[in-house]
Amino acid sequence: MIRSSRLLNILLVSVLLPLAGLSQAAGWPRQVVTDNGTITLKSAPKRIVSTSVTLTGSLLAIDAPVIASGAGVPNSRFTDSQGFFSQWGAVAKQKHVQRLYIGEANAEMVAAQAPDLIVVSATGHDSALRLVNQLSSIAPVIVVNYDDKSWQQVVTLLGQATGHEDQAQTIIYQFDQRVTALKPALKLPPQPVSAFVWNGGGKEVNLWTADSAQGKLLQQLGFTLAPTPTQLATSHSMGQRKDIIQLSGEKMSEGLSGKSWLMFVADEDTVNQVNSDRFLQQTPAVKQGHVYPLGNDNFRLDYYSATHTLAILEKRFVH
Repeated sequence: MIRSSRLLNILLVSVLLPLAGLSQAAGWPRQVVTDNGTITLKSAPKRIVSTSVTLTGSLLAIDAPVIASGAGVPNSRFTDSQGFFSQWGAVAKQKHVQRLYIGEANAEMVAAQAPDLIVVSATGHDSALRLVNQLSSIAPVIVVNYDDKSWQQVVTLLGQATGHEDQAQTIIYQFDQRVTALKPALKLPPQPVSAFVWNGGGKEVNLWTADSAQGKLLQQLGFTLAPTPTQLATSHSMGQRKDIIQLSGEKMSEGLSGKSWLMFVADEDTVNQVNSDRFLQQTPAVKQGHVYPLGNDNFRLDYYSATHTLAILEKRFVH
């Protein structure tokens, strides 16, 4: 009886938990608190335009009706031939998501799609923040700051704005269940770790902070992030972003103070570049062989890239 009761409780939780929080935004019209204030949405959107290639993946993950998106440079380390991120490019193609432009946002192209909701990122190179007033004359605009949020927090907000709360909570629950199962099985490398993206042949690195989605995921799995030296902690990208600290030259070895290094957007060739860099050759992580690539599709963390990253961590650190 005890086992049956426990099993029943587990089943009930698995059914009910994905639906948790629906009452907070149930029904239309509804108000959504975003980085550009509280936005009133009269009805569930049916034609969403994402001006942020970073946020498009989260919209796709919750099956929101995104019809078009801004894009990055095609065929880069982390994009496909459309300029969409490789981790969800196939999903975008399947759902017939149209590429609007590459790089800088274009309000006329957005308007031509006749959207009923426009999604804008608050920071990053894909931000169309300067166009918010102009875009607001086309359709309601929600501004999402992803540099201080986990991908789970991002999809929760987007779920509330699109009426896809249940899909958002379901993928979060399923992902967290996988993290719960994986965490005790991981044989962690020497702690603490520095997590970063290696840019431009070693001219600089982007060090993920504890505020970043990448940093939050690693901490969720039990990794400890190495503290950033105080004199470098103010080197945040573009003066405002909280998720990365840009390091270059001699500052790289000082800022990458972890005993192990976890490299995002990286493969074995990237590790070889790091190991041969003149500024990094004598660091403990390089000398002791604790430099680990985590795959090429996690430049921005969303449900798709986070899931792929879990698989790589499992392959590398579960023995």
